[in-house]
Amino acid sequence: MKHVIVGNGPAGVIAAETIRKQRASDDIVVLGDEPEPPYSRMAIPYLLTRKIDEQGTYLRKDRNHFAQQRIELRTGKVTAVDTTARHIQLADGTTLSFDRLLIAAGATPTRPPIPGMDLPRVHPCWTLADARRIMELARPQSRVLQMGAGFIGCIIMEALAARKVELTVVEMGDRMVPRMMGEGAGGMIRRWVEQKGVGVYTSTRVEAIHSDGPLSVRLSNGKHLSADLVIAATGVQPNIGFLAESGINCLQGVLTDERMQTNVEGIYAAGDCAEAFDVVSGKTIVSAIQPNAADQAYCAAMNMAGKQAQLRGVTQINVLDTLGLVSTSFGRWEGVPGGQHAEVSDDSNFRFIRLEFDGDVLVGSNTIGHTEHVGILRGLTQSGVKLGAWKEHLLRDPLRLPEAYLAAAQSQHAWGLGRA
Repeated sequence: MKHVIVGNGPAGVIAAETIRKQRASDDIVVLGDEPEPPYSRMAIPYLLTRKIDEQGTYLRKDRNHFAQQRIELRTGKVTAVDTTARHIQLADGTTLSFDRLLIAAGATPTRPPIPGMDLPRVHPCWTLADARRIMELARPQSRVLQMGAGFIGCIIMEALAARKVELTVVEMGDRMVPRMMGEGAGGMIRRWVEQKGVGVYTSTRVEAIHSDGPLSVRLSNGKHLSADLVIAATGVQPNIGFLAESGINCLQGVLTDERMQTNVEGIYAAGDCAEAFDVVSGKTIVSAIQPNAADQAYCAAMNMAGKQAQLRGVTQINVLDTLGLVSTSFGRWEGVPGGQHAEVSDDSNFRFIRLEFDGDVLVGSNTIGHTEHVGILRGLTQSGVKLGAWKEHLLRDPLRLPEAYLAAAQSQHAWGLGRA
């Protein structure tokens, strides 16, 4: 049996190692499109802050690890998948056959159609090659403009601030982290960031970038800013373009069932390119966070190895540290039609909590500074447990979450009567 895994990030590596544990004699090939050992993109900010070196980003520190596991690492860019002939086509013209295939190709940065995006000092921050160029340019007191203040943008922003650059962030949305935070939480994060010395423009677009000595950046609000470096952190999208003619069903990502299998027998998907069922919203979503990628990879790999495994589902969970301010977003944080919410904001101490209800079920939340409630919010949101009378208590005082959690868990046998 030959297993081919497209993608050598966390999902690809976990899947390969899981298959090897179950299938001692099978062939396993892991394909990456960068000339680097398998590494974690989430470690790049730590590289930028010099907390680790490049080797510190590697997923497995022993250079002989994959050889000892008899996992073959190859470099190549996949351009097509032939599901009938059971092979993948590579950019160099070669093909690679498979019996079972895992698509763990991750995501790629979106590239806004802005004049000047090809200039030498304009970079995304997604690969080790990007990080090397950024470290050359992002020196103390250098002027850096970052496009985008989403989840990834805020992580990059923290690393840049640690390099003591003069940083300006431009965000198209009306608040920071607009895809995981509502107006109250997003506005509080902006005030915190500005207090730390970062310039922030929201509801603003970069319209053009020109090179005349320093970079000149024209904004939609009429301002022109000079920069030594522009970083594009405008979001990512699942890397699924090579599947266009394959017959593998895709929406936002590669559609999968509860076994992480696609509509084609023996072909699976996991990680940031996979679209799986979300128990909170009741629909399929791409949830590009590493815990989901790990769960999906393990599930897919077990099924590829001939075992039986099912994914209980994914949900939208984000925990973000922005210059020392910890925020969280769970489930349907934006609320549901006809739902109720409760909100408490302590602006002077940068603490915020908003709970979203569907009937007497907690379906989503935003918090800032309330790190003690992270586990409770995750448990209540994922379980779909009915809060009963405790919903009214929480509407009056959202900070009574620990009492509500204990009462609901005890009355419903630790989630035995919840959504599942």
